[in-house]
Amino acid sequence: MTSPLPRVPPRIETPVTLIATRSTARSAPPPPGRDPFLDVLRVFGMALVVLQHWSMPVLSFADGRITTGNALGTGWAWAITWISQVMPLVFFAGGAANAISWRGAVRRGETIPVWLAARLRRLALPVVPLAAVWIPLPHLLLALGMPQQPVVTASRLAGQLLWFLAIYLVVVALTPRMLRLNMVYGWRVPVALSAGAVMVDVARFTSGIEVVGFVNIGLVWLAVHQLGFLYADGRLGRPWLLALSGYGTAAVLVAFGPYPGSMIGMPGAAVSNMAPPTVALLAVGVGQIGLAAALRPWITEFAGWPGVTRALRWAGSRMMTVYLWHMSALFVVTAVVVVGLGVATPEPGTSAWLSGWPHWLVILVLALWPLLRGFARFETLGSASPYRGGTVRIVAAGALTGAGLLVFTVMGFVPGPVPVVGAGMLVAGLLLGHSPALKSPQIPIYQG
Repeated sequence: MTSPLPRVPPRIETPVTLIATRSTARSAPPPPGRDPFLDVLRVFGMALVVLQHWSMPVLSFADGRITTGNALGTGWAWAITWISQVMPLVFFAGGAANAISWRGAVRRGETIPVWLAARLRRLALPVVPLAAVWIPLPHLLLALGMPQQPVVTASRLAGQLLWFLAIYLVVVALTPRMLRLNMVYGWRVPVALSAGAVMVDVARFTSGIEVVGFVNIGLVWLAVHQLGFLYADGRLGRPWLLALSGYGTAAVLVAFGPYPGSMIGMPGAAVSNMAPPTVALLAVGVGQIGLAAALRPWITEFAGWPGVTRALRWAGSRMMTVYLWHMSALFVVTAVVVVGLGVATPEPGTSAWLSGWPHWLVILVLALWPLLRGFARFETLGSASPYRGGTVRIVAAGALTGAGLLVFTVMGFVPGPVPVVGAGMLVAGLLLGHSPALKSPQIPIYQG
């Protein structure tokens, strides 16, 4: 990761004077060089995403159909999602890393198209092998006699994961412009985005027109991404106040508003806080960001342990591969254990479920390992020459890539021509924006 801007006096960078040394350390900009706090957030976030996806499914198979429930939908288990739903934290860390990366590019004399082209490749290239495997795989499984419903379900879910990449591509593309707004208006930018999200939710729930809520896909994720800019500038403010206000607001919204308690979608729920994102999810995200920032001194100290440093370095260059393929590992194990052997998931929370859960995770790790070994190389592919095209070309490349990712998000890899069209868009976008980064150490995707 490129070095952040030099530290500036607190009277310029912070909105209030911080007296306590501990408080100052929490809100100050990251020191020159790689920020271990962001590394920990990224790896922690990815680990929780995988853990949640692997732990939630309640699976059974009968009469050629697989039935899926959600272990976090029982009792008060939804409260876990206020920590385990870490996508706001991931966008926050991405915002800080993108700010640091773009400012480093400016110091090197890079233009916006050159910077965007490098990020486009790092973001989208690892998806190519996923599409290459999953587009023909459903046809092969059906030809071998696998039941149709489990195959179609898996092929659809394998593509839905790409929603994150489609949205993240947009916020990366907007980073240089949004950073300008951050320099001029600071906190007023995420406040304005949050106010817009509130108005969208009011319109959605008062009118009953659900499609209105999808405007918040832009407003909510841009708001938490913008908070990452404030962290990079050392202007995040008082983290404990941020944590309390975020979680407190979320509690009020859930208690008295139309929002469910779970921050992930639940089967049969009338409202989802995630698709599209709501103000309640934004509030939980603010709480998570404040909590993480408050714990920054201890997180940074923990990241400095030699073993942890090595683990972060190893995981940092493989996180995209883990994200893209961890559900494939789940499908492989499900096909063998649930469909093949007929072993259903025990009732969540029972002693059978609790005792079997660690073994389930170990099996999934073993299934993921060969996929990680085979496909992690696509995260670090690079070239010696920078992008030499213009702005129009890189905009077209981003639009094609984003459209391909959106096709996979909506349709998955279900048998038919649509995934092939999505793959064509993705590859065309990558070829049009073919501009691997300058010769430099490779930077994992969440580092910008």
